[in-house]
Amino acid sequence: MAKNVYTCVVCPVSCTIEVIPNADGGFTTEGNQCKRGEKYAISEHTDPVRMVTTTVKIRNAILPRLPVISEGEVPKGKLKECLNDLYQISVEAPVRCGDIIVKNICGTGVNILAARTMKEKN
Repeated sequence: MAKNVYTCVVCPVSCTIEVIPNADGGFTTEGNQCKRGEKYAISEHTDPVRMVTTTVKIRNAILPRLPVISEGEVPKGKLKECLNDLYQISVEAPVRCGDIIVKNICGTGVNILAARTMKEKN
């Protein structure tokens, strides 16, 4: 059976974990030192997700870019599409930290939030 190897990022131990598919459709893991590592590796194998962090253009602000972050994780396969959409938008100052910049980015059900407050230019 095929084995897939992942380096766990849940804690500083960074276990090397093998995910081995079982005949019943489940998975067995080897190399993890905790249940959190097992959960991470199986999730990474079956449905990898990522947080989105980047910047977007902002008009009439004290700085030219506004840092943004996703409210939750998006499917890894949609990450590039999400980033491409974010690179195309521009928001108007002022913006408060936590404001929704994009609702339901790329149909993922995840909102993109302002990661800092940005005042208007004087």
